Amino acid sequence: MLRLLQEPATTVLLLTAPIAVPAIVAAGYALTGLVTQGTPRTGQGEDAPAPGEQSAAFPARRSQVGDWAGLASPVVIVTCAALLAAQVRHGPAVIAYSGLLRADALTAWMLLVVGAVALVACASGPAFLMGERAARQATDRTAMGGSSAQARSSAWRSYHALVHAFLAAMCLAVVTANLGVLWVAIEATTIVTAFLVGHRRTRTSVEAAWKYVVICSAGIALAFLGTVLVYYAARQAGVAEAWALDWPTLVARADRLDPAVTRLGITLVVLGYGAKAGLVPLHAWLPDAHSQAPAPVSALMSGVLLSVAFAAILRYRVIANAALGPDFTRVLLAGIALLTLALAAALLLAQRDYKRMLAYSSMEHMSLIALATAVGSPLALAAALLHIAGHGLAKATAFCASGRILQLRETSKIGRVHGLFAQSPWLGAVFGLAVVALLGFPPFSLFASELGIAHAGFAAGAGIGWTMAAALLLALTAFAALATRTAHLLLGPSPARDTVVEESPSSLWPLALGLTACAALGIATGPLGHLLSQAAAVLERQ
Repeated sequence: MLRLLQEPATTVLLLTAPIAVPAIVAAGYALTGLVTQGTPRTGQGEDAPAPGEQSAAFPARRSQVGDWAGLASPVVIVTCAALLAAQVRHGPAVIAYSGLLRADALTAWMLLVVGAVALVACASGPAFLMGERAARQATDRTAMGGSSAQARSSAWRSYHALVHAFLAAMCLAVVTANLGVLWVAIEATTIVTAFLVGHRRTRTSVEAAWKYVVICSAGIALAFLGTVLVYYAARQAGVAEAWALDWPTLVARADRLDPAVTRLGITLVVLGYGAKAGLVPLHAWLPDAHSQAPAPVSALMSGVLLSVAFAAILRYRVIANAALGPDFTRVLLAGIALLTLALAAALLLAQRDYKRMLAYSSMEHMSLIALATAVGSPLALAAALLHIAGHGLAKATAFCASGRILQLRETSKIGRVHGLFAQSPWLGAVFGLAVVALLGFPPFSLFASELGIAHAGFAAGAGIGWTMAAALLLALTAFAALATRTAHLLLGPSPARDTVVEESPSSLWPLALGLTACAALGIATGPLGHLLSQAAAVLERQ
């Protein structure tokens, strides 16, 4: 109790608010009916107009307080992350609740990424939900529909509540110093998002939700076993029970851990959390879940959930390097990265669905991050963290734009969509620029991060150099597949039955914000450069 009183109130607030505010907002949506029913006024009662009668553009609607109240969570997360970054910039890590919550430079960086991507996704939410109803994607059979206005309002409240509960769980996973709480938080993300993946209640979406639950639960079970083994090794090394899962304590005493037990535990953890990060062998949930979830949820899952899960692997890697040396995790992560990249490239070549295409692109980028982590040099680690931020912003923009394309064209098949530039110039431009960012073109930050990863890999020695060469060939294959299919979507004449669509500014400004932030990171990191270097230094501990 005395230790709690000695902790600065500001630090406690900054570490608590990123978890508490999204949880409070979620409770507000669930319990108070903060969001109101948002059926557009069409002059035809509550039901949306038939496809042949409705305008392709977003219908005009009244501003609703409940729709935009959800921006409170990402704004608070970004603000707290910035203030925490300032605190740890010239000093040690800060803690709260006797060390249960802890922030170092890596924590601040990941919180900034979560908040920035959440801002894009949550700001895109109101326009997406209105478009769902207008495009008849939300009908009486879906979670967004219902036979009455009251039922639809209840379902939309549930959607908002689940999204913000999802944010709270991810923030808890980022700021906790206890590896057991980390496991609980990542498991909570599975439970919350499973309901969002199956929101349309179609056969395909329910199947995707069940696949997501089963595969990720298997992965989380492996991570749980790995956590138990690490706990056992810590107890055998004389670490007190209360601190046997405390990350700083394990890093400080990693040289005392039993090598055989630690090796098995770390392997299980990497495979388990790798399932949530979209890495082989437990990756099969990712394309189905991302293609069926609402576009803002897909943006959060691809943009930050994968990265938050991989951040857990980064924490365990520090323990493994101190206990076993760097070679063990280098071989393990490099092998998994190459297999994931090869699979993603092959599936991108055969892909005919643009939402699944974006999902396989996420696997490609997570494999590059894993490969950079395997290299393990300061440049590689900094490039990996920069890649996490750039990928999150670009992929969030791409998924939110793809949701609007689905509403506009009523199909996710690449072969049935063409002429997007001609039909909706602004939407086509946003989606095209997001893919350009994912392809690693300047000025977007993925160009700088991929260049840094390649440079660090070739500078690390012959073994990693050959691995990097193979990875670049596979990445070029994925590059060609993604570029070809995106060109088919964007180019060509507009369908004769459609006219030029003017998109609502409310649907475009969040996407423009995401692209601008991604480009700004690529041009100059500014004050974030020092934070990035500090975060990489946290991961260099051995």
